[in-house]
Amino acid sequence: MELAMIGLGKMGGNMARRLMGGGHTVVAWARKPEAVNALVTEGAVGAESLEDVVKKLSAPRVAWVMVPSGGPTESTVERLAGLLEEGDTVVDGGNSNYHDTVRRGAMLAERGINYVDVGTSGGVWGLAEGYSMMVGGEAGAVEGLKPALETLAPAADRGWGHVGPSGSGHFVKMVHNGIEYGMMQAYAEGFALMRRKEEFGLDLHQISEIWRDGSVVRSWLLDLTARALSEGADLEGLAPYVQDSGEGRWTVVEAIELGVAVPVITTALEQRFSSREADNYANKLLNAMRNQFGGHELQRKA
Repeated sequence: MELAMIGLGKMGGNMARRLMGGGHTVVAWARKPEAVNALVTEGAVGAESLEDVVKKLSAPRVAWVMVPSGGPTESTVERLAGLLEEGDTVVDGGNSNYHDTVRRGAMLAERGINYVDVGTSGGVWGLAEGYSMMVGGEAGAVEGLKPALETLAPAADRGWGHVGPSGSGHFVKMVHNGIEYGMMQAYAEGFALMRRKEEFGLDLHQISEIWRDGSVVRSWLLDLTARALSEGADLEGLAPYVQDSGEGRWTVVEAIELGVAVPVITTALEQRFSSREADNYANKLLNAMRNQFGGHELQRKA
């Protein structure tokens, strides 16, 4: 199969490599020429612009977009809409908001261009392990992408599936990431609790390894936790600051709009916000209130 990979960051570049390893022809383009050149040395066909990408693809064309969500994806899809022809396909493999995906899908449909959203999980391990892909879009367009999807997945019949119409792939990926927030928070809290029980002298890396086999809490996320702890349970040099990609926020907003209780995901998101407050005003006020009503000693900075 022939297709273009637009955006050659860590995931986009590795997806292109996995596709080429599976015998597919990849036309590569990114804003940074060095990223394109690196893939060309590995067998990709380099392109100098989006216009050049379209020229180098045979109809019906497939343009797989792996650029940051929001403005970059919006502008890339708009440009492709003016370059591609009826019957061509745009794949959005980034973490777009599903509302944007539905809108873009409708816009491209008016031009006869397919829009397929592929919510993709796998991160830096996807090249070797394969990617989990949640695919939304028209059935015929998804069927046309099947050779590439089977190559990118852990196996042809595992780790990917057509979940519904346009937007559904990104919706499912959004919920996937919300669940991920909750799982990460639970692991982090459990290990923090064990670390505080100093009199037992618990080896946190040992415990993570024990749990990896036979335990009901075993998971790939636990495997990665064990890997991190093997480098030192004290996590020296790491800041207690946790970023979020935005999908946890979208999950919570969606839950509010649908009236679905998601307390674990919501709390995990709020904990990430809390981690960024070096000077937490709310906690200062709680300190002051305890002094006011109970005469508790004020805790002051050292």
